[in-house]
Amino acid sequence: MESIQKEAKKEEHLPIAAHTHFLESINGPKDIKHFSFAQLRLLAREIRHTIITTIAQTGGHLGGPLGAVELAIALHYVYDSPNDKIVWDTGHQSYPHKLLTGRYKDFHTLRQYKGVCGFCNIRESEHDIFGAGHASTAISAALGMAKARDLKKERHHVIAVVGDGSLTAGLAFEGLNNAGALKSDLLVILNDNRMSISPNVGALSKYLSRMVTYSKYANVRKKAEEFLKSIPGIGEKGAKKALQLEEKLRTLGTPGQLFEELGFRYFGPIDGHDVEALVNALKNVGHFKGPVLLHILTEKGKGYPFAETDGDKFHGMTPFDVSNGKKFKKDGPVKYTDAFADALIKAAKNDPKIVAITAAMKSGTGLDAFEKHFPDRFFDVGIAEQHAVTFAAGLAIHGIKPVCAIYSTFLQRAYDQIIHDVCLQNLPVIFAIDRAGLVGDDGPTHNGPFDLAYLRSIPNITIMVPKDENELQHMVYTAANFEKGPIAFRFPRGNGLGVPLDQVPKNLPIGKGELLRAGKDAAIIVIGPLVYDALEAVKESGKNVAVFNARFVKPLDEAAILELAKRTKRLVIVEEGTVKGGLGSAIAELLALHSVHAAVKCIGVPDQFIEHASPKIQKELCGLTKKDILKAVKEITK
Repeated sequence: MESIQKEAKKEEHLPIAAHTHFLESINGPKDIKHFSFAQLRLLAREIRHTIITTIAQTGGHLGGPLGAVELAIALHYVYDSPNDKIVWDTGHQSYPHKLLTGRYKDFHTLRQYKGVCGFCNIRESEHDIFGAGHASTAISAALGMAKARDLKKERHHVIAVVGDGSLTAGLAFEGLNNAGALKSDLLVILNDNRMSISPNVGALSKYLSRMVTYSKYANVRKKAEEFLKSIPGIGEKGAKKALQLEEKLRTLGTPGQLFEELGFRYFGPIDGHDVEALVNALKNVGHFKGPVLLHILTEKGKGYPFAETDGDKFHGMTPFDVSNGKKFKKDGPVKYTDAFADALIKAAKNDPKIVAITAAMKSGTGLDAFEKHFPDRFFDVGIAEQHAVTFAAGLAIHGIKPVCAIYSTFLQRAYDQIIHDVCLQNLPVIFAIDRAGLVGDDGPTHNGPFDLAYLRSIPNITIMVPKDENELQHMVYTAANFEKGPIAFRFPRGNGLGVPLDQVPKNLPIGKGELLRAGKDAAIIVIGPLVYDALEAVKESGKNVAVFNARFVKPLDEAAILELAKRTKRLVIVEEGTVKGGLGSAIAELLALHSVHAAVKCIGVPDQFIEHASPKIQKELCGLTKKDILKAVKEITK
């Protein structure tokens, strides 16, 4: 034991490497309950090594989980999961939790098909209490679990772990507000890795926060309460006031004031990388009734110098070289995201009214490049998609041209604002919808197949889909010059197709597609990059089949589509979106409205959530490959 303690003492000064093999024998949280604090510190080192070396191979989130290692260890050391419910917000900070709950042997399959999910997944483990891919859900979910426990007269702990970035979303505050009112026993742990609540913690709060890690704090407080009650003239009411005063003094001038006003007992901030302090704090706050908030300070990317110095870059990584932190370069065409950003910058240079808005995805949406050119015309509103859309509506109503660049899966969170604040008032807000369709190893929480269906049903909106990066730049230009109402264009994740880019962008005629190949046996109506798969499939089929790039999902090019249906009597509709309510549904409605009879075969994302896998495998799962299109052509032309 003495040798372990010596090694633990000096471990912070060692280079990244695993000197222990604890994880090999950890099948669940119970296996660490007998560890000494020295062993827990060494375990933290081993977990970091495992996360870094694994993500270097598979890709995944890096900064968040490295910052949450000691927290995950302390939680599973103190609490009894899955009986006690630990709810991780967002999920990518949960990699250490996965390693402690029996998934070490499979961790090398992280984000691979049939492998370990990159987020919490209730089907993967009983310790993943609630699925989490979108931020800010943990507090509300945990409060529901706490209330269910109370109604069923059960006795167990419920803990929500939420990052400071997630507190930019209204949902988190709705949960905090309701928790303060319901008074159920609930522990919320604020994992603060950017000091976004209060940069100046202050000596007083540091001193007072140490009290909660002192092992006898809870007992001292209880005895003080009993003593005050026994003094004549003070009694129970006076004791209660005295303790309330102590709580207010403890949070005076600290971030705790806000949470105390919301009905929480606040403790912290404490060092989130001191596992002994965390364990003592968790044990002591467990004695308090009602909602409690424990504020811990952590460092994003802790233990990996490259991630510590560039948290934004190392938030999510493709495979990289551990020795220098550099991503393995992949030669290929420009990414769709970069093509969008370049086109927007060009448009903004000629139009000072154009501004760009993102919801905590500056680099992910390519708008970091826009910010460098136009810092005063760029707005990152945090994880607050609802606010982003209504903020854009406010800008638009006063003559500004706001471009909301939001991932498809996250734009879902602002659906009411799109309807009520933008489309109902017919405001010219531009929606640049990144990561549309299938996104690969991030899986079902991040796939974006629903945008065409959830937008198409809203009046006043125009919806475009480019077939390649060149057409994308034309759609950016078209949207920037469209002032009749809201307009959206969606594009996929990853590289473009390598087509040459026109030097001068042009306006596309609204609601007009393009006939790429004539034919009389059947017609393929397609949107997005699958246009090229359709062209190849027809070429291989040897059939006389037309290929029509619809370009617009709303308004449809009705005249062209009806003419194709009447002439060929056979339509194959292809889209990388849900078949329920997407382009295929729109064309079927059009044919029914005009009483045009034609055989229709729809190819798209089926009515199910598509699990994490490579984009290639995901397309195979959905029947969205060139082979599937070829098969559909042959079947419909029999």
